[in-house]
Amino acid sequence: MFLELQNLYFEDLAVGRAERISKTVSSSDIVGFAELTGDRNPIHLSQHFAAKTPFGGRIAHGLYTASLISAVLGTRLPGPGAIYISQTLNFRAPVRIDDTVDVEVKVLELIPEKFRARLSCICKVGDEVVLDGEALVKVPSSGVQKVASA
Repeated sequence: MFLELQNLYFEDLAVGRAERISKTVSSSDIVGFAELTGDRNPIHLSQHFAAKTPFGGRIAHGLYTASLISAVLGTRLPGPGAIYISQTLNFRAPVRIDDTVDVEVKVLELIPEKFRARLSCICKVGDEVVLDGEALVKVPSSGVQKVASA
């Protein structure tokens, strides 16, 4: 997944603006995430183990799915220079190997005095929400305030 960078400033944002990405999850993504984080829970890595769980097979790490939100924040909305302040996450359903996760981040609120944006974050597989929550990010300012048209 290569994302072209989109650099937005606080002044470029508006409530309702949204960006989306899609990522098909591979076994190597899950193995790589386990190596990177040290989370080697066998529900993610062992089909034999995972088959005996209520999921019936391997699932992706919940935070792997959440990291796709970070990809949107750091590359598309708002993009380079955005700083995470906080994130809530609600894990609704498992993500499996070969699932395509569609991620949408949308501006819910702008806080001009601190150059912050509150964002809705939703991850879906098909029509099913697998993860949702909200992020608060600090957004770089261009130093130029937009003037509302009359």
